[in-house]
Amino acid sequence: MFTVDDVRQFARTLPRSSEHLIRDRVKFRVGKIVYVAFSRDETLMGFGFPKEERAALVAAEPDKFLMPGESDLRFNWVVARVDALDPDEMRELVLEAWRMCVPKKVRLEQQAQAR
Repeated sequence: MFTVDDVRQFARTLPRSSEHLIRDRVKFRVGKIVYVAFSRDETLMGFGFPKEERAALVAAEPDKFLMPGESDLRFNWVVARVDALDPDEMRELVLEAWRMCVPKKVRLEQQAQAR
């Protein structure tokens, strides 16, 4: 399991990432685009994910992933239960959500540095 602090530490390593507290919810953004957000009780983590792939993700692991609320269905977004993810899964999901938001040049620079 992981905490919001674990996500915070990882997100700080990602270029152009910033943390915000909006209506008592911790959110991570690139510019104005939210790529990770926690529920108020921090038991759920929403994150950027391709719309066309999320139904398959949720169907494959329904104990781990949920469809977003009705108001968020129009976005590239899915939700995970924090207690069902391990830290490595969290980092992978956060990184992929961040990659969806940054310019290609920034994404490629980060990938080169990670090697």
